[in-house]
Amino acid sequence: MGMHSPTTKGRFIMTTAKIRINAINDVKNFVSIVTGCDYDVDIISGRYAIDAKSIMGIFSLDLSKDLELKIHSDDCGDFLDEIKDFIVG
Repeated sequence: MGMHSPTTKGRFIMTTAKIRINAINDVKNFVSIVTGCDYDVDIISGRYAIDAKSIMGIFSLDLSKDLELKIHSDDCGDFLDEIKDFIVG
């Protein structure tokens, strides 16, 4: 599996990972997986942060570049395993 790291910001624990989403079907599959999460997941691209559960939000990003995923949980091993095909690095 790719690199991911839990970090503490204030009292919240966040896990981050670098991801790449290349094709339209990849976006649909990714959003389908993320929608099943009980916690917030954000995608950071440059100065933009969008809800990873928003298919329209993801399509507004430059998908030719790696994206930073911020998972607002430290207990997300199952989720990371589900998205392992999207994780880079």
